[in-house]
Amino acid sequence: MRSLRLGNDGGVSSRWCVPEGAVATETRGGRKPWEVDDGLWERIEPLLPVIERRFRYPGRRRLDDRRALCGILFVLYTGIPWRYLPQELGFGSGMTCWRRLREWNEAGVWQRLHEMLRAELRAAGILDLSRASAARAVCGR
Repeated sequence: MRSLRLGNDGGVSSRWCVPEGAVATETRGGRKPWEVDDGLWERIEPLLPVIERRFRYPGRRRLDDRRALCGILFVLYTGIPWRYLPQELGFGSGMTCWRRLREWNEAGVWQRLHEMLRAELRAAGILDLSRASAARAVCGR
């Protein structure tokens, strides 16, 4: 894996690391693997917790959830450390994305998304778990 180059000022240069030999191929829709298309976003957005801003002392505006999700997917796809998420991509800081991942995990977003997608696949007749065995998953056979 290539490492990030730090500039003289301690900032990360625009070259971010990707696994050796890996190329960020575009999907059929012309998107990178970490970019969330509208169809998937329409499924995910209702599952996300709504965080209200305080009226008094509202602080900095919260990063858009879709951008945070793209940042999370970018880090997971490339394997870079959270702290090296390039600001130039517009996904916020790595710490922001990490915190959002933690919040969504604690809120059960990923479990609900998994269940929803599994139900959709079953309804479409694409997923058939009738031959799956729980013993194999538990015992590793």
